[in-house]
Amino acid sequence: MNILISNSSARPIYEQITSQMKLMIISGELEAGALLPSMRTLAKELRISVITTKRAYEDLERDGFIHTIVGKGSFIAEKNLEFVREEQLRMIEENLAKAVAGAKAGGVGLDEVQQILKMLYDEEVE
Repeated sequence: MNILISNSSARPIYEQITSQMKLMIISGELEAGALLPSMRTLAKELRISVITTKRAYEDLERDGFIHTIVGKGSFIAEKNLEFVREEQLRMIEENLAKAVAGAKAGGVGLDEVQQILKMLYDEEVE
């Protein structure tokens, strides 16, 4: 599992893990039913505390992305399409909020932002 941790980020490490794993699940990189590394294994791989990985796994389970079976491990949950869509919308809103803040800071008007967004949206995905 390829998770990148930034110590200079303002976001807590468990949130970095959670958001990256959610993206991997939503994108299909991690498929339903797949076994996740144990909390200890992931902590060792990332060189972080087991408590941190435990918090990330608890958040993922609470949000319905994984389920844990005692003695067997944690698995990727079946996708709830409505929930996945809500999560995607939340991430889009978060990214657009950053873009709007950047546009305002740079003196870029709403019309220009809309033009850029339309151009990006209409581009062919390669």
